[in-house]
Amino acid sequence: MKGIFLRFFITGVAVLLAAHIVPGIQIESMAAGLAAAIVLALLNAIIRPLLYLFSIPFIVVTLGLFMVLINALLLELTAWLVKGFSIDGFWPALWGALLISVVSTILNLLISDEGHVEVVVHRPKPPKIIN
Repeated sequence: MKGIFLRFFITGVAVLLAAHIVPGIQIESMAAGLAAAIVLALLNAIIRPLLYLFSIPFIVVTLGLFMVLINALLLELTAWLVKGFSIDGFWPALWGALLISVVSTILNLLISDEGHVEVVVHRPKPPKIIN
């Protein structure tokens, strides 16, 4: 359960970062930013897998670039659902979705399902001596 809240927090950080970096994405208040992060995380958890499933042929043909388009459309849907969170068009939504995806992926790779920070250590084995 702790991991879920941590992933919501990561999505929130990514949304705030996108609003700060990408021109055309505005957050009027911290409450709107929090609501946008929660709505986007819920849409990503519920609707995005279904959209990916139904658009597999497009994803394969475009070598995965269609997934960025789906993420941009979900970000636009989030802006439509949340007052105080606005996006000024398709291109800011596309760049924002790309930035949110990259930041979320990098930060989520470090977090386990239980909410612990994971560090992978690879220790090389000593060489085998063959006589």
